[in-house]
Amino acid sequence: MKKILLAVGLLSLAGTAFAAGKPCEELKSEIAAKIEANGATHYSLTAVDKGTSADGKVVGTCEGGTKEIIYKRG
Repeated sequence: MKKILLAVGLLSLAGTAFAAGKPCEELKSEIAAKIEANGATHYSLTAVDKGTSADGKVVGTCEGGTKEIIYKRG
């Protein structure tokens, strides 16, 4: 059940985060707070250049759409 809630939360974040032109660190902090509020532990959020092959799920974009935030459970 927690995984379903986390997935729904991340997907809703992705929709709002795609339009945002926020700095990556600010957006990562907001996403981390929501993930932790859902009880998730052992994860990582990484900012990479858009289009870079990364292992994980894209949960948002930052810096005017030039970078992506990647979520990975670990």
